[in-house]
Amino acid sequence: MTARVGVVTFPGSLDDGDAARAVRIAGAEPVRLWHGEAELHGVDAVVLPGGFSYGDYLRCGAIARFAPVMEKIIDAAGAGLPVLGICNGFQILCEAHLLPGALTRNQHLHFRNRDQILRIESTGTAWTNTFQPGQEVLIPVKNGEGCYVADPATLDQLEAEGRVVARYVGGNPNGSQRDIAAITNQAGNVVGIMPHPEHAVEALTGPSLDGLGFFTSVLKHLVGAPA
Repeated sequence: MTARVGVVTFPGSLDDGDAARAVRIAGAEPVRLWHGEAELHGVDAVVLPGGFSYGDYLRCGAIARFAPVMEKIIDAAGAGLPVLGICNGFQILCEAHLLPGALTRNQHLHFRNRDQILRIESTGTAWTNTFQPGQEVLIPVKNGEGCYVADPATLDQLEAEGRVVARYVGGNPNGSQRDIAAITNQAGNVVGIMPHPEHAVEALTGPSLDGLGFFTSVLKHLVGAPA
């Protein structure tokens, strides 16, 4: 049976269509989820896409965190539902306290849009199990508020528990502490990543096909998950 992966659309989402296409290319059925509906329609996993949810008023992701659909996602993530937050989606996951820390304004105060090398640090998550530890991938990054910050104790805990999923290599585009580009929760089912794997799934439009691994990983995870 084909896995069904929900892709949420908030007012101001820009990359929901790209995320849905990546899900389809990976071999799953994308299911569009509307922010105002407290319903997940029986999906097997969820992607929170990039963009500017609710216009980034207050803080990036601060309003989206209270959307009706997020109430269901927060509960389902606690029960093991795989959730991937990309860029603005990462910000939403932090605002919802599904992931620790916060994303702040790029240290250089400029928007960054470039192809970025990442090193995969953790392959034990629902979204990275098809990669090899230490594998370097080329993924586009585009953000103005992508600087990951947390207190030293939280950063040390992430390191000690192997919860840093990916780091920037060959230059840090936003000043993120310890070059962190992606992190996971303790269970490994929730991942937030600032770069955009959904923009690296087709040779015609992406700098590589390296982003596809994030989406095929969750399908592998779902196959191995208990019924």
